[in-house]
Order: sequence, then C-alpha cells, then structure tokens
Amino acid sequence: MHQTTIHPRRALAAAAVSVLACGVLAAPSGAAELTPTPSPAEASVTPTPSPAPSPAPTPGPSASSTPTPAPAPATSAAAPTAPQADPTHSPSPEPTPEPEPEPFVPIKKGERSQRVRVLESRLHQLKLHSEVITSYFEEETRRAVVAFKTKYDLPGHRGVVNEAAWTKLLSLTREPTADELNNVYTPGPAILKRGAKSGKVRDLEARLAQRKHFSGRVGTTYDRRTVKAVRAFQKAVRIPVTGEVDARTLQRLRAATRKPTRSELRNWGFDLDRRCLKGRVLCIDKTTRALKWVVNGDVKVRLDARFGDPYYPTREGSFKVFRKSRDHVSSIYHSPMPFAMFFSGGQAVHYSPDFARNGYDGNSHGCVNIRDRKAIARLFDQVRIGTKVVVHRS
Repeated sequence: MHQTTIHPRRALAAAAVSVLACGVLAAPSGAAELTPTPSPAEASVTPTPSPAPSPAPTPGPSASSTPTPAPAPATSAAAPTAPQADPTHSPSPEPTPEPEPEPFVPIKKGERSQRVRVLESRLHQLKLHSEVITSYFEEETRRAVVAFKTKYDLPGHRGVVNEAAWTKLLSLTREPTADELNNVYTPGPAILKRGAKSGKVRDLEARLAQRKHFSGRVGTTYDRRTVKAVRAFQKAVRIPVTGEVDARTLQRLRAATRKPTRSELRNWGFDLDRRCLKGRVLCIDKTTRALKWVVNGDVKVRLDARFGDPYYPTREGSFKVFRKSRDHVSSIYHSPMPFAMFFSGGQAVHYSPDFARNGYDGNSHGCVNIRDRKAIARLFDQVRIGTKVVVHRS
C-alpha cells in the first residue's frame, strides 16, 4: 500500500487556513467588533500553529455573560470624518437695513391736503386759528402760521411750515380727533335764548339782519322771529342748529358781520326808499317826519324834520342840491334860513329857530325845517352841490 508523505510546511499552512475558516463560520454577527480580524499581511508574516482549532463561543442572550462594548471605541477606531458645524453657533442672517425717512416737505399757501387739516386743528388748539377746519392752506392759515413761528422764534420763512416748525407744533399740541378734523361740534350752554330781553338781543338781531336772516324792526326781545333767524344762520355756517345762541354761534356771527351802526340798532334804515340805497342821499320821509343822511344804504345821521302845510306843501320826488347858503335870509319872508341847501325852486333844507322853540306846533312855507343847529351845521359841510335829495312817504 502506498503511503502518502505529508510535508510539514504544507501541513502548517493547511491548519492555519482551517482555523481561519472555522472562526469565520462560527462567529455571530457583530463578533468582528469583539475580536479584530488579523490582516492577511499579519497572517502571512508569523503564522501560529494550532493543534486543534476550537470554535469560538456563541454569546448567549444574557448581557452579563458577554458585555457589549460601548459604541464610542468603535467610533474612535473609524476613519476621521469632516468636522460638523455646531448648530448653536450658526451665523445669524444680516439685519435688513431700515429705509431712511423721506425728507419733510414744507407746507405752504396753496396746498390742499389732509395734513393741512391737521395743521389748522393744532393751531386752533393754540388759539391761533378758528375752529373751522379745511384742507386748503389759505390766507387765514398763513396768518396763523406767521403768528406761531413769530411767537416761538422759529427759523425759516414766516408763512411756511418747515420741519422745525412742524416738530415744535407736534410737541405743543395733541392729536386732533376725527370730529375736530371734520367740523363736528357739540352745542354749548345757551347765552341767549327765547324769552331773553336785553340790548344784546338788539345787537344780535341787527347782525342777523346784515346776513339777511332777520327781517323787520330789531328789538330787545328774543322771540320766535329771532329763533328762526338764529337757526337759519347756524344752518348756513354748519354748526349745530338749536335756535339758541351759544359761544360758538356768537363767535361765528361776530366774525361774519360788522358792528351794527346806530341806524341799524334804531331801525333808521328800516323804511328807506329804494332810491336812497346808493350813493350819498338826503332821504326825507314825510311819514316819519325825519331827514336821514344816507351813504351807500347806511344811515349816518337822522334828524327831526318839519314840512309845509297843505297850502304850501313840500314837493315830493327826486331832486339835487343846486345851491348852498350858510347864512341865508329869506327874500320873501325876511326870516333867517341858516345852512340852507336848495333842492327845488325856493324850497330848501335849513335850520329853523321856530321849529327849535315850538316843535311841530307850526309849519314851514314848503321848506324842510331842522331844529338841531349843531347837527345841520355838520351836515351842511358834508353835502355837496349835486347831492341827491329824495322826498317821499314811507
């Protein structure tokens, strides 16, 4: 029988291969982490003979028999990786720059905008502008701005609101309400109302007559005619319509009218002939027995007058002064006629001493007698040749 001869070096190599093969087949998953596998280079350099390879023990279910190594060593053994960025130190985004404020545009005369309403309302808080607020920068607004900038010595053109003036105004006033900006008002307590009796009512009615809201003779009693006229005025100027006069109504009325003349307060011009409403006129009323010196519809002077009797009537109609004689004496009756102003033939307006002594107990011979010497002397100097004379009955 043929005997096979085994070479020692080949036997050792075969044994090493068997050991390696058994270890790979017997090891469970994850065993490579417990026992590092030698590289082929290490095995080829110093092979270690083993008489009989024994299989590696299989780890049981108990964690105490074979402790599982922490993942940290395996991680440290792994190849180094690229450094990760720390999320807590991530760079913040660049802040968005705020837009620069637009330059202030000056507010000046002629502008029509909402900011003009705000300007006027704030100026009203400082008592520099009326409470009537508009969106138009007009002359009243300009005067208020001039007064404001002058008072606080602000730079720039006096009638223009620049940034310095606007900033100062905002610091001195509050934000206007919607009602203030839109002229919505609340009635105040009544100063005059129906039933009142005083000279203030006469002044009120005379001013209302100037605005064509009151007609008739003015008086001292606040009656239904006064209530109607006050309501008409309040409606016209867009303030609360109550028929009573509060501070706002009185302020608006005074701003819209002038101080009543003595003629208006005493009803001198109430019954003027229409021919007396234009120019300079000696308006002589035989019904009221009065001469009125009228300039453009306004009675400047009212004087008592006396006329001729039925046999020597004073002529009626429209005439002109054609002659003046300061110290005239009648050539027919040889009586003095000082300050004579002739208007129709021998008839003239003049001072009468008899009228001054006896009043209406007597008549003229057709002239217009005046009994107030000082008043007729002043009137004589104002009347010119060609002045209109109207003699009528009211």
